[in-house]
Amino acid sequence: MAASFAPRPTLDRSLGWFSLGLGVAELLAPKTVGRMIGVGDQSTMLRMCGMREIVSGVGLLSGRAPATFAMSRVVGDVMDLALLGASLRSPDANPTRVAAAATAVAGVAALDLYASKADLQSSLAEAPQDVPVTTSLTVNSPPEEVYQFWRKLENLPRFMTYLDSVRQVDERTSEWVARAPGGVKLQWRSEIVEDEPNRFISWRTCPGSEINHVGSVRFESAPNGRGTILRVEMYYGLPGGPMAARVGQLISNGPEAMVLEDLRRLKQLIETGEIATTRGQPSGARSLVGRAFSRGES
Repeated sequence: MAASFAPRPTLDRSLGWFSLGLGVAELLAPKTVGRMIGVGDQSTMLRMCGMREIVSGVGLLSGRAPATFAMSRVVGDVMDLALLGASLRSPDANPTRVAAAATAVAGVAALDLYASKADLQSSLAEAPQDVPVTTSLTVNSPPEEVYQFWRKLENLPRFMTYLDSVRQVDERTSEWVARAPGGVKLQWRSEIVEDEPNRFISWRTCPGSEINHVGSVRFESAPNGRGTILRVEMYYGLPGGPMAARVGQLISNGPEAMVLEDLRRLKQLIETGEIATTRGQPSGARSLVGRAFSRGES
């Protein structure tokens, strides 16, 4: 029997009040909270955690950008578990109480993760198509070949890393499954609006989809017959709108950067038959938060 959860707005409000109450307690009575959870006197650390909880709580109760604040609680839960583990090295720690606190945090984390996934899916579906993405790249292959590769939609997950699968339903309709950070699964149905062989494809998501976007790709002959210029243009809904997109660009992970990386992988795939990868090569240690969120992206 499937688990039953409260409706999304009710769950967000409940988590908001919980976060606010916990934050006030950690901010005003850190020593008492420290004794209760078995970490001893960690007043500075607990006050910082309290401020974080208050910000998350106020954000959830405001009803604005719930996906952002729900995800901030997930990140906070991961940090709390790491801090509880680190506290065991202190001679003042009570291992029994720390273990009980960690169990409680893990339970709340599961609820926070559920809420963040539901909020993200809802926000993507409801966001207006006001985030533009335009980019281009030259592929050393004739337009006919590049078009044929793209038009076979089952090929798209081969170079679009966020896609799990694309299934062609009929000549113009297809079903897509993708994954977002944190392991959030997104599904939608897309419809081809225009299809000019070897020149142009445009599409839009169908009503009831979990994301909301329209887009097109042009296949233009490069000067002197040196391959194909791919021009991609999309407008899609993003929680937070253009402001969120600009923030993403500042950390080099904006929508245009992601699409350009997809096109670069397509270029490698068509020109060489494979995509260069660094998987399996040595790399530096990643943070606990980074390792936690990469699990949903592997």
